[in-house]
Amino acid sequence: MAKELPKTAKAVIIGGGIIGCSTAYHLGKLGWTDTVLLERKKLTSGTTFHAAGLVGQLRTSANITQLLGYSVDLYKRLEAETGLGTGWKMNGGLRLACNEERWTEVKRQATTAQSFGLDMRLLTPQEAFELWPLMTIDDLVGAAYLPTDGQANPSDITQALAKGARMSGVSIYEDTEALDLEIDQGKIRAVITERGRIECERAIVCAGQWTRAFAARFGVNVPLVSVEHQYIITESFGVPSNLPTLRDPDRLTYYKEEVGGLVMGGYEPNPVPWAVNGIPEGFHYTLLDSNFDHFEQIMEQALERVPGLQKAGVKQLLNGPESFTPDGNFILGEAPELRNFFVGAGFNAFGIASGGGAGMALAEWVAKGEPPYDLWPVDIRRFGRPHFDTDWVRTRTLEAYGKHYAMAWPFEEHSSGRPCRKSPLYDRLKAQGACFGEKLGWERPNWFADLFADEEPKDVYTYGRQNWFDAVGREHNAVREAAVIFDQTSFAKFVLKGRDAEAALSWIASNDVAKPPGTLTYTQMLNDKGGIECDVTVARIAENEFYIVTGTGFATHDFDWIARNIPEDMRAELVDVTSAYSVLSLMGPNSRAILEKVTTTDVSNAAFPFSRVRTIGIVGCPVRALRITYVGELGYELHVPVEYATTVYDALMAAGSGFGLVNAGYRAIESCRLEKGYRAWGSDIGPDHTPIEAGLAWAVKTKKNVDFRGRKAIERQLSGGVKKMLACVVPDDPQTVLLGRETIYRNGKRVGWLSSGGFGYTIGKPIGYGYIRDPDGVTGDFISSGTYELDVARERVACTVSLKPLYDPEMKRIKA
Repeated sequence: MAKELPKTAKAVIIGGGIIGCSTAYHLGKLGWTDTVLLERKKLTSGTTFHAAGLVGQLRTSANITQLLGYSVDLYKRLEAETGLGTGWKMNGGLRLACNEERWTEVKRQATTAQSFGLDMRLLTPQEAFELWPLMTIDDLVGAAYLPTDGQANPSDITQALAKGARMSGVSIYEDTEALDLEIDQGKIRAVITERGRIECERAIVCAGQWTRAFAARFGVNVPLVSVEHQYIITESFGVPSNLPTLRDPDRLTYYKEEVGGLVMGGYEPNPVPWAVNGIPEGFHYTLLDSNFDHFEQIMEQALERVPGLQKAGVKQLLNGPESFTPDGNFILGEAPELRNFFVGAGFNAFGIASGGGAGMALAEWVAKGEPPYDLWPVDIRRFGRPHFDTDWVRTRTLEAYGKHYAMAWPFEEHSSGRPCRKSPLYDRLKAQGACFGEKLGWERPNWFADLFADEEPKDVYTYGRQNWFDAVGREHNAVREAAVIFDQTSFAKFVLKGRDAEAALSWIASNDVAKPPGTLTYTQMLNDKGGIECDVTVARIAENEFYIVTGTGFATHDFDWIARNIPEDMRAELVDVTSAYSVLSLMGPNSRAILEKVTTTDVSNAAFPFSRVRTIGIVGCPVRALRITYVGELGYELHVPVEYATTVYDALMAAGSGFGLVNAGYRAIESCRLEKGYRAWGSDIGPDHTPIEAGLAWAVKTKKNVDFRGRKAIERQLSGGVKKMLACVVPDDPQTVLLGRETIYRNGKRVGWLSSGGFGYTIGKPIGYGYIRDPDGVTGDFISSGTYELDVARERVACTVSLKPLYDPEMKRIKA
């Protein structure tokens, strides 16, 4: 007889795969013993039971790499703790490179691993063969080996995690389906199951490919879809048990040893979606029909790499659906649409590698209200409006799946599901040679080709200098010497209104926003550790109204952060007005002269100084003009109601014809901001970095007697010092290509890595930014007294380091 369900619980986890069981295990460790896990059938019966079980660690984010490293550490000790075997073997992981571009990618990955503290070794083809003697190596250029990677049995690890959860007091109920949530005034009150109601404050949905449909019933958007994924399991044919896992991305395949045979699968470029019209009722412990014809393309590649497969017997071609996401990263966190609704799903066939760390992070998020560290690459708030449409999600996800083992090119753009969100200027800019990128569904001009010189507005991907390098240089120089228009319509824009708007925003913002109407304030918004959660511009429009502008990709995240930090006793309402305004950024030394041609408003420096906002008229159109810059020149952001955008643009272009006005794109913005030392959220700054560490202490109101979130942490750093500081790093060799994550060495010791990298056309050199770290403390003197090198694709490059911007508008302009 099944044991009776409890009437109440602190948290209810829905889903008994590896993510749900890992979350339960870690909540138990945190003392949340009043936690219930519900599994509608049996533990692992969704997708976990048919996972391949490879455990790799390296990702392009230091924190996601750390999270996967936590999984390895957990799997090492789990059997001793619980008494249940996990099948964990730390037999290492091998990655092959079969051409020079892939070898460059692998060397870049080795540098990234070194930056993050992982031991990744570069091998010759013969050294790789000695580790993996079953393969042919005639086409190999080289390989990389991570000795701490490994493999595990997914079902065994899950059962061990479940036992560990029970040992901590967590209750697990199989054959118990969650049917519904009871919600009252936007908060969860209970989970309704087929066996009764469990009153709770928090629901944690770890239901794999079922998560999207379940969450959607409550207005929560979880962008994932199911895709068929196949691999073979061979009979034993003498495969050594200590064989490392192998990834052969140029042949789209992966391998691991299994009982003297091999598991071999891959990521085909033409994936097959599954359950397009919904997952069949009762689907569990179920595999799909093997699709031999579709797998043939993978098999052909594998036979050329591992000739022994030709004679090996095949036990099974296993076809199991897994959930994949539009960007290839999994989904964690509290849903912005519903308080206390947490998600852990969409693991893109690396749920076993992620399971330990993801469960740890999600448990901390639930218990403490925030993740253990910045997890922006997997944060559920990285998505936006296009992701509510399942057809769009599926289209983009299939592209991402097909690129799983493709070259991870710098600056690569997705091509599917485009165009989706367009500025009113889209067609005009396209006709003038715009090469568009996409962010959160928005089409944004990255650079402009010279159509008269037969340049093609198309990115040609490489790890060397990009085909658009000279075009961006032209735009950059126009910013510095004449004027440009950037179409930044995709900016996220919010209005905060109400009687207590000033008081609420003064608590949320670390800079002083309590200034007169017509004033602009650049500010961060901090967490309790002083970490930067948002980086925004605030324009005070009226006594009780603020206009807030932030980056395109942060629309969901920043809206959620601001909305949930308005104190409950204050009357202030936040509204997203992104779609109401186009933004034309007029930048450059000639920008005022051009603006004067199209408006009768006095825009002189005396009448319209820096950090001010005014409403001006341009050929009959009301324009909210913000005097601010992200490129380091005189400039104006012109926020225009969308119906006026083309009229204002045409007027500006006509007026600017005698002043050298040209179109410019986001890559010129990036090169200009690197020269000027402006920070970028998501790379240079974020929740793990404080304004003091980032060189933004000037933007924090510590001299005012006004409390704000994070103030105590900032004051502790001001009095006690910091252990890392953001610095500008410039290689001596101007031909060096910086992409970010290159290792920083000070006096021969590894002290950090670049958070961003690019090229400064005014100074004629590559530029990077990164945190220089020392556990004993970092000061300006510490930084200036060192001798520095960068590791770039495993080659050392001498460089200089500075805490000051490289460019000032008054400096002598040097041609690149």
